[in-house]
Amino acid sequence: MIRKAREDELEEILDIWLVTNIKTHDFIEESYWQSNLDYVRKELPKADLFVFDREGEIAGFIGIVEGFIGGIFIAEKWQSKGIGKQLLDYSKEKYDSLTLEVYAKNLKAYLFYLNNGFEVIEKSTYDPVSEEEYTMKWEKDKTIIKAED
Repeated sequence: MIRKAREDELEEILDIWLVTNIKTHDFIEESYWQSNLDYVRKELPKADLFVFDREGEIAGFIGIVEGFIGGIFIAEKWQSKGIGKQLLDYSKEKYDSLTLEVYAKNLKAYLFYLNNGFEVIEKSTYDPVSEEEYTMKWEKDKTIIKAED
């Protein structure tokens, strides 16, 4: 079940954020993620946070600020079970447009977003870690189908 995160779940969400970033971004020093933990702790409550609740356990979450996806993070034991796609599809129903940034070396995430309708709109280098990243965007189909006369 997908639902809005509760304030008392912040530490559990932060743990998923930290562990997932360290594992997924093995090309970035672990200390980078550790050093950003307090900043993320402060910023997460400002986002629309939606969690995938598996019988009272948070299997994953998505954080969105004004249409910008800060990330989709899935706890290790729940990865590759379609939870990320469900969180993304849920978000697509709530927003007309979504953007995000993904590291070029995070090929699995890049392909996931590409396969879910996102397009690269910009390539840049994220200075704090000197890694290439892509800004990607998805928009709802705004095509209006005219009734036949």
